[in-house]
Amino acid sequence: MPARRNPRSGVEDRWYKTVTVVDPVTGVKARKRVKSELFGKGKRWRARYVDPNGVERARSFATKAEAQKFLDGDVTTKAVTGTWVDPDRSGVLFAVVAEKWFTTKKGCKPKTVAGYRSLLDTLVIPRWGSVALRDIEWEDIQEWVVTLSTSGSIRFEGRGLSASRVVQAYQVLGRVLRYAVKAKRLAVNPAEDVDLPAVNSAERRYLTHLEVLRLAMAAGRFRPLVLTLAYTGIRFGEATALRVDSVDLGKRRLWITRSATGVTGEGVVESDTKNHTSRAVPLPATLAKDLGSLLEGHRPDSLVFPSHKGGHLTSTEFRWVFDQAAESAGLSGVVPHGLRHTAASLAISAGANIKVIQRMLGHKTATLTLDLYGHLFSDDLDPVADAMDAGARAAADQLRTA
Repeated sequence: MPARRNPRSGVEDRWYKTVTVVDPVTGVKARKRVKSELFGKGKRWRARYVDPNGVERARSFATKAEAQKFLDGDVTTKAVTGTWVDPDRSGVLFAVVAEKWFTTKKGCKPKTVAGYRSLLDTLVIPRWGSVALRDIEWEDIQEWVVTLSTSGSIRFEGRGLSASRVVQAYQVLGRVLRYAVKAKRLAVNPAEDVDLPAVNSAERRYLTHLEVLRLAMAAGRFRPLVLTLAYTGIRFGEATALRVDSVDLGKRRLWITRSATGVTGEGVVESDTKNHTSRAVPLPATLAKDLGSLLEGHRPDSLVFPSHKGGHLTSTEFRWVFDQAAESAGLSGVVPHGLRHTAASLAISAGANIKVIQRMLGHKTATLTLDLYGHLFSDDLDPVADAMDAGARAAADQLRTA
């Protein structure tokens, strides 16, 4: 192994060199600047330095001032602050690092992996794949985000993408660049603090008990599934992965441990739940009775809500019936995921606190639950104020008595 060189730097003139000449008469030696064989070829000034890894490097500039500025700023300052990045590592193409990042996501849910692959192939790599990491600039990313919103991508030019799709594409780009920073290929992530289009949340519709029953009756064979979604709040994928032995009719509980998701090219894939945790969800007595009739005589490992062809029920098969049922019940515009919101609303109306709602819905934190449904607790403010007022009056009476 060659000895490591000590960090040093300097600027040299490529067009001229200093040589030693001897006077033929006196024999006196003298130093003299003469044109080099590189005179007039390429940039005149070369900044030479030894990087923190002990490797000698060089870069040419048109002026001496530019070369010195490069050494003072890009080399010396970054070496001192620890932000120096090996040019060989930062010169790799984005597509190469994107594929390395993607391999680290193979342990994610199949639908998540498929989503990353789709975003990389259709939106991110077509724009950034052939660009070196060190050449990706913040302003170029900002321009790309705007272009996606207004004109679409290279593959879908002519129509702007939805705000949510633009944000998803940006997030994948940012995650790849964050990976590059951690891998010491970039000093900083150029995708930070980019302005993104606002994603407008669709207005939620909360059904009443009567509306839930009308919808369930109109859904025919999917009546038990509609009631389960509306009264337990479990996700559609969790419901379609539910098996008979996960239904405890005695304790009136559903044990949610798995989720089924449709993945492009793979069909329906079963995996663990969204937050990789299991939970118990309470069953209303009337729903437990319906499920008892539905599951009678079935094997413990049978699906509770199978497709009419057998196997996992797909969202397409369910929506074909659900949409017609919603129309028939006078609930046009209601979607299956809306039943999850309905479950939260009905539970809150029944007096459930935020931690109970969180556990029932399988949210990662109570903060997320509050962000989504905190406004539904507003009706509790008056009783709280009345209770506070009663306490204040009782204290005042005690003072007067004393």
